Formats: sequence, C-alpha cells, structure tokens
Amino acid sequence: MYYHVPALLEESIRGLSIRPEGIYVDATFGGGGHSMEILRRLGKGKLIAFDQDEDAMRNVPDDRRLIFLNQNFRFLRNNLKYNGIEQIDGLIADLGVSFHQFDEPERGFTFRQDVSLDMRMNKKSSVTAASLLKNLSEAELASIFYDYGELINSRRIAKEIVAAREHKPLTTVNDMISAIGKLAPFRQEHKFYAKVFQALRIAVNHEMECLMEMLEQALSVLRKDGRLVVITYHSLEDRIVKNFMRTGNFEGEENKDFYGNLITPFRIVNKKGTVPDETEIEDNKRARSARLRIAEKI
Repeated sequence: MYYHVPALLEESIRGLSIRPEGIYVDATFGGGGHSMEILRRLGKGKLIAFDQDEDAMRNVPDDRRLIFLNQNFRFLRNNLKYNGIEQIDGLIADLGVSFHQFDEPERGFTFRQDVSLDMRMNKKSSVTAASLLKNLSEAELASIFYDYGELINSRRIAKEIVAAREHKPLTTVNDMISAIGKLAPFRQEHKFYAKVFQALRIAVNHEMECLMEMLEQALSVLRKDGRLVVITYHSLEDRIVKNFMRTGNFEGEENKDFYGNLITPFRIVNKKGTVPDETEIEDNKRARSARLRIAEKI
C-alpha cells in the first residue's frame, strides 16, 4: 500500500504514453503511487525507481520488472548505466516533499508542531536546517530566504536569526518562530512561515541543483519521442522545468535557426501545464499548488 494518491495521477500517467515493452523511470518513488500505475500498464517492460529517502523502501512491491535504487535522482545517468540501460522511453518526477515526509513530524518539514529543525530528505546527510541556521553567515542566510523563499525581507529575517542564535542555538520550530515571529505579516503568518521553511528545505537538500542535473541527464537518456513528465509545487522549480522543456536551458534563452524557428530538444505536450480540478483539490488540499508539465523529446 502506498502512502497516498499523488496529485494529478491519472494525467501524469497518461502523459507518459506508456508502451508495454518500454523502459521507464520514476525519479521520485515516494509512496509508490506512480510506480504502481506504471507497472499496471507495463508488459515485459522495465521500471527503474529512485528515492533517496530510505523510508520509501517500505513501499517497494515484489515485481521483477522493478529496480528500486535508494539514490538521489541527480545520479540518474550513472545508475542507469550501472544497470545496463542506455536509453529510456519516459521519466516521471513528482517534486518536493512527499506526503509521508510531511506527515512524519520528526522529519522536521512542518512548522505546525514544535519538532527538531531537520528537513533532510536523505536521513544519512549530515546537513540539517538547524546546522545551516547555526553555521551560515547572515549574508548566506539572507540569500537562501530571498532566492528560495522569494521573501523581500530576507535580510531582516537573517538578521533576527543571527541575533537569536547568539543567545541559544535554533534547533526547534518554536526556536525559529520565536526568532522571526515579529516579522510575520498579520493574518499571513501561515504563508510567511511556509516560505521560510520552504527556503530552508530547498537549501538543506540542494533541490534546485539536483533538479537541474536530473533534467539535463534525462534529456541525454530519453529516446526520440520519449516523454518527460514533471509535477511541480512552487514557482522556482516550475520555472526551471518550464524553461528547460521550452528552450533546452534553464534561463529560458531562445535560440533560433536561420528561419527564426526555435531550436529546442522538446515538443511541449500541454502548453500551459495541467493543474488539478476543484474536485481533486477538495479531496486533497496539498494538490492545489501542483502543476503538471509534459514534453516529448524531438
């Protein structure tokens, strides 16, 4: 049994355009929701699933067509080669924190309970949110909150953190809220803390760097007509995915041929991306920020 039904499950699986004999990658296995649906559609094909969180191993089904790798998807290409795979027919990635990680308070991804500031997707990593708050300079912290949380008062947030840690280390959610609580806008506290914690989580897990490395490698291993399917949850990662699918680079810089045609490695399948309908959002509040992007390699 997997943890939950992922957002936009039917749309994303349909977007993979699965061939029974094909080779597919689930780059974010998590609770196994996408992998289960892929396996149902495979005949003699093969599925390679990645997840750096060892908890995900509990959900791996006993299926000889599945190879599960307890690895970060940034090591996509090397792991495929190690398993004798040069090209694949499709890849799906459901980005961000899994429902299981959010629902386990001790993992430190939520600000709704007073738990340790952990936020590691890979529990073997030595870097936690608490260690970043302890060791980074005020300027480095400000950059994290501005770049990854898009917080315009990032410098003030960093300043308050540095001032607070002089008295005691910030190791729990309550420590963090006590340090920066006065900066939370009235009646927008939830949104403010969500951005702060998002920024820390992205920094702890190097999420943007890992995403870009995975996308570049996905392009190199996808066959012609292979599908790239990505579900994003915030504007930073969505911008990276959108630009890469549209132009082949992360900045969105357009390169055109002599006739003015855009030079790109992909054909966009759903131009504006797909978002959940009202029924799905009603059933699953966390799905409201999801956006599905699908591209086919030319």
